[in-house]
Amino acid sequence: MTGRNNFTRRRFGRRDFGRATLAGAALLGAPLPLRHALAQGGPADLKVGLLLPTSGLQAQIGQACRRGADVANEVFADMKMPVKLDIVNYDTETKPDVARTQAEKAIDAGCHMLVGAFDSGQTIAIAQVCEQRGVPLVVNIAAAPQITEQGYKFVVRNFPTAPMLITGALALHKEIFKVSGKTPKTAVLMSVNDTFGTSMINGIKALFPKLDMPYELVDTISYDPAAKDLAVEVGKAKATKAELLLPVSRLNDAKLLVQEMVKQRWEPMGVLNPGAPGLYEQDFLKTMGKYGEFMISNVPWLDPKSAMTQSLEKRHAAKYPNDQLDLNGGFPFEGILIAAHAWLTAKSTKPGDLMEALRKAKIDQHVMIGGPIQFDAKGQNVNIKASAVENLKRKPTVVLPLESAAAPLDFPMPSWNDKRRP
Repeated sequence: MTGRNNFTRRRFGRRDFGRATLAGAALLGAPLPLRHALAQGGPADLKVGLLLPTSGLQAQIGQACRRGADVANEVFADMKMPVKLDIVNYDTETKPDVARTQAEKAIDAGCHMLVGAFDSGQTIAIAQVCEQRGVPLVVNIAAAPQITEQGYKFVVRNFPTAPMLITGALALHKEIFKVSGKTPKTAVLMSVNDTFGTSMINGIKALFPKLDMPYELVDTISYDPAAKDLAVEVGKAKATKAELLLPVSRLNDAKLLVQEMVKQRWEPMGVLNPGAPGLYEQDFLKTMGKYGEFMISNVPWLDPKSAMTQSLEKRHAAKYPNDQLDLNGGFPFEGILIAAHAWLTAKSTKPGDLMEALRKAKIDQHVMIGGPIQFDAKGQNVNIKASAVENLKRKPTVVLPLESAAAPLDFPMPSWNDKRRP
């Protein structure tokens, strides 16, 4: 999918102009349901550039992100939203310098807003371009605090900062221990050393002493996300005899990490990520099989009780029946949803009008667990909540908070060859 609308190209004369003017007047004056029908059938209201790493090291995650946005217009139609967007996809190739170039390309191509880009380093590069060019950016996934600490006037973020992720995740750790009745005394942190990982390490070091955690953090081990082997790092972590592993990973290194744990027969009480991707990814679950079971991600997640989530799940399953819908699809969809609401409020494609609409936004109906989507003075949505999502029967499943749980918590995790691993 290119995201471009397939309209027949032809000359546009005076007669056509008159017809278009009359049609536009009819659309604006029509009742809401009719305006909805006309909007969905006619040209797009807003051109949005979606920037994601759909090739390179993060390709699989970037493609999962794009799938969530691909069905946005269909979900808008289901929800009777009188808007249609032209979503144009740009590949950042998992490189910040390419992300910068692609952002410039999208703006030069007439995109009114940009959404992206999953990775913090790439997102920072895009934010700099948007600020320079005066084009709104909606950050769909990226946790580095500096994104909303630079005083940017054209950036809003609908994703937790690293400190928000950490605080929410570690609070859930306490809840996991309380519900299970089992509390580890020691933990080791293993993290990628990219922009996101560094932000998480710094955040954990700063917040850990203030959160009264029941376990001691005995070591922090960092590594390159492009590493081909983690034998030394896992050996070092195992040597600490920590009862808990806290991985801040991406997809590929998460697989290497667990493969090496199995190989070295390291069996901690649990693997609980403190707000990171990797463990819940479809390819991780498929590749790791039984060894991926019982690992817990403490992350934002889709609200299964939301009518919009149910529509998104239906549309995603129809278009991508073999692909998992998770937060990677949920947040890009919400990025497009935010762009749609900005246009519905502003009824304008001017950057200043769209930014004013974003600043005033309060979107009650959305798909991720938490309060309404709205942005503080820094452009940050602070209403997003974390969930404990455990891999059960090859599926990431909400186990906490209890009011949103789809299955009971299973902790500590069994040994690698336990018969409970199917």
